[in-house]
Amino acid sequence: MTDTERTPAAGTGEKQPFDLGTGPGRVLVWFYGVFTVAAASRSIVQMILDFGRAPLAYVLSAVAAVVYGFITYSLVRGGETARRTALVCCAAELLGVLVVGTWTMAEPSAFADATVWSDFGMGYLFIPVILPITGMMWLRRARKA
Repeated sequence: MTDTERTPAAGTGEKQPFDLGTGPGRVLVWFYGVFTVAAASRSIVQMILDFGRAPLAYVLSAVAAVVYGFITYSLVRGGETARRTALVCCAAELLGVLVVGTWTMAEPSAFADATVWSDFGMGYLFIPVILPITGMMWLRRARKA
């Protein structure tokens, strides 16, 4: 039995698992789903067509897609284990955005092509830096519910 299948017994006072994909969580699921497809599509096309030109940038975009996909899955799955997993992934995503963003600003020639996280996600309207912060806020709120 998964933590999303458990229901509290009547009168036990046990809290029902918080559904991460409802309310504002639904918007997060949508954004993470879109970014999963966008980052995966971008990295696959770039790796197939021109991997030798900027392998680090293309691999980082693929890593971003995997992280986005895992967060999307965790938000849809729901439950405490998925919430904690998504929280760790959001923190890793934020760390990646901050490291790659700082790296690309400090040393623009380090990457032959942009990644999803380059310049703190400027090419994506800074959503890559806003999304993990918003996600962590939602996941922390979900813990208290």
